[in-house]
Amino acid sequence: MVGLPAMVGGQQRPEVQQPPQAQRTKWWQSDRFKTELALAPEQSVKLEEVFQGLYPRMTGGKESLDRLERRLSDLIAPGTASEAEVMKLVYEVEDARAALNRTRTLMVYRMHLLLTPEQRAKMKALHDRAEQERRKEGRPQGR
Repeated sequence: MVGLPAMVGGQQRPEVQQPPQAQRTKWWQSDRFKTELALAPEQSVKLEEVFQGLYPRMTGGKESLDRLERRLSDLIAPGTASEAEVMKLVYEVEDARAALNRTRTLMVYRMHLLLTPEQRAKMKALHDRAEQERRKEGRPQGR
């Protein structure tokens, strides 16, 4: 399964309502990946169905996480909240983050199941190569 997570949507975490120019290509729709992985047209369709099936849950989860993180920042900023209040909200933020990650991992796993073992190996190699380039250029992972 290594390789798919960093490639789904080209990002580690789903982004919500990006302007069109900021959105990255879905790897299963990219000519490069279609060619290098020898994706069948039916596979691309099924991969898109998996993405579309979980995308609403991911965007809702990201919106919820962003909202909770703003609330936490607002609570902390004045320095007047009790530690108990802060920790209560910290747990809510981290629960929302975990739920978002679970949904994303489920999506990646469902996509993984649609690939053949050979395609998975090629995907891993593509991911490893991209990761090496990222490290060489000093870019942060998946953001």
